[in-house]
Amino acid sequence: MTAPTPSPFDLTGRLIAITGAAGGIGSATARLCAAQGARLVLADRLSIEEIRDRVGAEVAGRAAIHSVDTGCRQAVTAFAAEVGPVYGLIDTAAIAPVDDWMAEDWDEALDAVIRANVKGPINLARAFLPGMVAAGEGRLVLCGSVAGWMGGIRSGPHYAFSKGGLHAFVRWLSRQGAPHGVLVNGIAPGPVETGMTAGKGYDPQAYPLRRMARPEEIAATAVFLCGAGAGYASGAIFDINGGTHFH
Repeated sequence: MTAPTPSPFDLTGRLIAITGAAGGIGSATARLCAAQGARLVLADRLSIEEIRDRVGAEVAGRAAIHSVDTGCRQAVTAFAAEVGPVYGLIDTAAIAPVDDWMAEDWDEALDAVIRANVKGPINLARAFLPGMVAAGEGRLVLCGSVAGWMGGIRSGPHYAFSKGGLHAFVRWLSRQGAPHGVLVNGIAPGPVETGMTAGKGYDPQAYPLRRMARPEEIAATAVFLCGAGAGYASGAIFDINGGTHFH
């Protein structure tokens, strides 16, 4: 009898680290990875208790949970050393302040966005990529944005250029990982129903699908990129934006 073809989403036994795990996309990703059999390491800058509440008791009960500021290289290095090698890293951590870029104190917001949205992914890649290279396999999934392609819908300039830079970093990093069996890809969501977009004036009726994305719809792509079905994807940015932008 022919052996059944494994599911392209199956993550049974794979150790997956998810950063930004307390956010809407991050917590949805944790739940979907758990449903596919992954072993989980969950991290966020919020407290461990808050992360547990966001992902739910069932997922939290089978995960190692850490409070980590990914914008701090020393903290990420210590986190990676404690966790050890992982098969997959999905980074969903980001901030998108609403502010006036002409304000005298705007540089503080700019620095905070660069710390979270640019330094965070770089710190994580530096910490976890070597272990994947040593293992001869691995998956890195970084979360960009439609703002990185077209300047955003309601976001500020700091968020837009941080995500455009992240898209470029995905392509650069993919060249470092691919010869070693490590696949690096990104996701560029359109507007998603999360705490990041709540109360910021998004109008679902203005988009082709007449709604915003659900976090699970972005998370599903992240899970796919860690599974066997994405075994030939490298250096790609997957647009999950409901037709709000083409390029």
